[in-house]
Amino acid sequence: MLKRILVLSAIFLFSVGLCAAKTFTVRLHQPTEIAGQQLKPGNYKVELTESTATLTNGRVKVETAIKQEQSDERFSTTSVRYTDDNGKMKIREIRVGGTNTKIVMN
Repeated sequence: MLKRILVLSAIFLFSVGLCAAKTFTVRLHQPTEIAGQQLKPGNYKVELTESTATLTNGRVKVETAIKQEQSDERFSTTSVRYTDDNGKMKIREIRVGGTNTKIVMN
């Protein structure tokens, strides 16, 4: 009976881990526009779901649509790739350090 409870608990914890959102921290080095909102430079917590990313810094919270892609290479550090849109810097993609995950902004 105890063995059965342990097995069921392990299965439950594994399934919760698969469904949980991924989180990591990213540093923006310059003013950045995302989802129509201007973000100041600083550290932001990024929480990912399957199709959205939420960036949070204190009371500032921005959610945007994303697409997760897998790269052939593993990224050693987390890095932000920008695009210049008429003088406004926008995040094009975030490469998550320690993984091969690339977050592409829609």
